[in-house]
Amino acid sequence: MTDTVQIEIHQIEKSRIDAVDFDNLVFGRSFADHMLVVDYKDGAWQTPQIVPYGPISYTPAMMSLHYGQAIFEGMKAYKNAEGEILVFRPHDNWARLNKSAVRMCMPEIPEDIFMEGLSALLKLDSAWIPAKPGCSMYIRPFMFSTDEYVGVTPSKTYKFMIFNCPVGAYYSKPLRVKVETQYIRAAHGGVGFSKNAGNYGGSLYPTQLAAQEGYDQIIWTDAATHQYVEEAGTMNLLFVVDNKLVTAPTGDTILDGVTRKSVLQIARDWGMEVEERQLSVAELVEGIKAGKVQEAFGAGTAAVIAPISTIGFEGQDYELPERPADAFSKRVYEEINSIRLGVKEDSRGWVYKV
Repeated sequence: MTDTVQIEIHQIEKSRIDAVDFDNLVFGRSFADHMLVVDYKDGAWQTPQIVPYGPISYTPAMMSLHYGQAIFEGMKAYKNAEGEILVFRPHDNWARLNKSAVRMCMPEIPEDIFMEGLSALLKLDSAWIPAKPGCSMYIRPFMFSTDEYVGVTPSKTYKFMIFNCPVGAYYSKPLRVKVETQYIRAAHGGVGFSKNAGNYGGSLYPTQLAAQEGYDQIIWTDAATHQYVEEAGTMNLLFVVDNKLVTAPTGDTILDGVTRKSVLQIARDWGMEVEERQLSVAELVEGIKAGKVQEAFGAGTAAVIAPISTIGFEGQDYELPERPADAFSKRVYEEINSIRLGVKEDSRGWVYKV
């Protein structure tokens, strides 16, 4: 991509990088020196700016605080052996952000602003991208309404931003998850397919209740009947059942995950049978008891692949088999990891080199 966007760059006077312990990174707690900021007003996106990371100032009447016009994405950047910056499937995140924007009555982000702003930001803060195995630069693009008006209507002004976090592993061990049969994440006709802030705010209370019972996350079920598996916390959910990869089909209640798409494509390329279909909780439980469910795992940008060891349902815990060395979830993680680090040839065109 040729540079077509003028970006104003205001560099920090002194980097904060020496204050970060890169050997003990906590996910989402350390922030790189700069951030991209682009305002939308008068029906157009203004000149992008890269400025030092820091507070932003608005009055209490800012509409996003009251009516939830706020969306975001999650991406990761890495460095290959030559020190080049690689980003995994960023165009998919740009497209999904715009899909969320349309649903939330927000303006779409032009591709050149998104991609060139991202590239310039990563180049400026390249020293913050960890080289340690298992670590990466987590990228958070997001947009929110900025009109100062207490009225239920779409805002006329918005701010799009990107900031970056050097991160370690999201989960350090296989997960204990609980099937949720009272609270819901999304319903047909709603906004479950979009990455809007309200989806995540609404998930906190039931997740907290599950944590009090000793679980790491919850499995969301369909809103109408609570009979069918949908997602796992902040991740798409996949199972290996009788050597087939099974996952719920995406729609208006399930996020079209970039990692999920990658896993399904790799499985098909390997000749594995893939079933995108509804999986009932009853079938899942019976499958575990009968030894048919060989693996269960979550897939998402933050965790990449998160194996599940235990599924709780109606007061009973069901244990998944210990994963063998050749488990599909292990092999697909290594495949994705090798591609995004530039160790393996990117035959699918997934890696964007900054």
